[in-house]
Amino acid sequence: YPSGNLAIVLVQDKAQLICIIQEDKPSKAKVQAVFNSNGRGTCCYPNGAVWINMNIQGGQYSDQAGSRVRKWTWPNSTTSSGPHTPLSPIFISLNQYVGVRILSQDKIIVSFLAMGQQAKFNVGTKVQVSDGGQLSALAPLGQEELLLLAFRVKILWLLDRLRGCLNFPSNKQRDKIKPPAYLSTQTSKILRLCTSSDVSSELRSSIRAIVNA
Repeated sequence: YPSGNLAIVLVQDKAQLICIIQEDKPSKAKVQAVFNSNGRGTCCYPNGAVWINMNIQGGQYSDQAGSRVRKWTWPNSTTSSGPHTPLSPIFISLNQYVGVRILSQDKIIVSFLAMGQQAKFNVGTKVQVSDGGQLSALAPLGQEELLLLAFRVKILWLLDRLRGCLNFPSNKQRDKIKPPAYLSTQTSKILRLCTSSDVSSELRSSIRAIVNA
């Protein structure tokens, strides 16, 4: 951002490429959107409510209260329940500088505009779906997003402890200091997401170990 705060992060996780968009804050920046190359993507309102959620079947657009505004299916979806609803192009502004335009499954454009300069990223992907099996229903977040959020909270907690060590090097009780309230809140939200999402017990245990370590 013009402020110097980090706006967009690209992470390589094995065969997956993950794009993370953060709000314009020097610290405690919330994740506003996550997209990965397996066809999943989530955008959030400033209050944290899910705005747009997509997977290889299609997507859903919700209002800030969580009510569904529209739902669509991609042309290659094998969903058998109900008619296929095509996508009408969507454009949303995550903040003053970052917008997301959804035109098709393989054309999801993240645009960054600041100080007369513009950068665009295509985070869409064409996922081939076979007719041999049913696809899972739309989930709030996939396992990659949940792991990413868990690691982000852990890193922020470690950075907070590091600042404490630098500011108060003689404090022998620093290992017993509890994390800041906002990190405790984010930890609770991640654990609730694990409970509500269709993830394995092993993944839930791994995420719990990451955020509570």
